[in-house]
Amino acid sequence: MSDTPDAVDPAPTIRVVWGTGRGPTEVAAYDAALSDANVHNFNLVHVSSIVPAGTAVTAVGEAPELGSPGDRLTVVEGSATESGPGTVAAGLGWSTGEGPGLFYEAAGPTDRETVRAEIEQGLEAGRRLRDWPFEDTRVRTVSIEAEAGEYATATVLAVYGTGDPLL
Repeated sequence: MSDTPDAVDPAPTIRVVWGTGRGPTEVAAYDAALSDANVHNFNLVHVSSIVPAGTAVTAVGEAPELGSPGDRLTVVEGSATESGPGTVAAGLGWSTGEGPGLFYEAAGPTDRETVRAEIEQGLEAGRRLRDWPFEDTRVRTVSIEAEAGEYATATVLAVYGTGDPLL
């Protein structure tokens, strides 16, 4: 038996990552955007929009190594794919405090400012529905230009924890 205390696990973390990509098909552009965010080798499982109490939300841009290829990765995602020419934008916003928090996503064939405004309106509406203390609100948006004859994807994801094996 050891006299040293057990190591304390750090607070669970949700990482906000983002990417853009182009390709000859919608799926190829989406895969390229996921690769830009370093989450392309996971099976993404989408959840709605609640940040569990006691969880840190950190914007990191590109995900660190979170598991093995094929693992299940839980995410909230704002993502859009469009054919060119034109702009596609996506974003994710979050409001947090001492209790649970809230995510809101938006995306489409539009600009970053429009996506940001929609996210801010959605977060405001979501906060009004809940009796939780919200002290910090942040928004992350990305956009990309699609050229004629190609597809482009913009995506921002909140990645919950690390990958879990499917089998």
